[in-house]
Amino acid sequence: MKFLAIDTSAKELVLAAVNGEKREEVALDCGMQHSVRLMEEVDGILNRSALSLPTCDFLVCCVGPGSFTGIRIGISTVKGLCFAEGKAALAVTSLQAIAYAEESPNKIATVDAGHGFWYAEGYGDAALPAGYYPADKVRALALEKGAALLCREAIEGAKRVDVCKGIVAYAIAHGQEATSASELRAVYLRRSSAEEGR
Repeated sequence: MKFLAIDTSAKELVLAAVNGEKREEVALDCGMQHSVRLMEEVDGILNRSALSLPTCDFLVCCVGPGSFTGIRIGISTVKGLCFAEGKAALAVTSLQAIAYAEESPNKIATVDAGHGFWYAEGYGDAALPAGYYPADKVRALALEKGAALLCREAIEGAKRVDVCKGIVAYAIAHGQEATSASELRAVYLRRSSAEEGR
């Protein structure tokens, strides 16, 4: 299996290139510089993995939830690359990427949404549909169900996981579901701060 994965949904820019057994990963704290650094990092990881876009089976894009602007940067980049090369795209949510980085079946993936709220999705005994929840509610569910709380960036009481590992694991498990890049859609789970302020 050969693919390139791009995640710009958080402060950390995450890229993975899988070329059969050869894998390369990048995780850089870019702050708000994703649009400046992304293509240079894509070129670098493709070179290091001896992978090229024409030989990829598909491209993977993290579609959120997370940074509203970051999500749009990632989706537009993956769409452009897919359309230029005639490649399919596979969407992965940031919550799925977190969940797939941990083998435990009973877990809750979380992303800090600010102001005491989390984006969260629960699996196993702690089943919870992907949504925007008060952090206290999610913590209480994890405690009640004995579920592991997982995160990609530091959240008190949650285990940090390697989101790059999760994206690769998800892509390997779901690569056959790749479809036209025109189907890529952002997953926000709530309105933007600008929309809420109207």
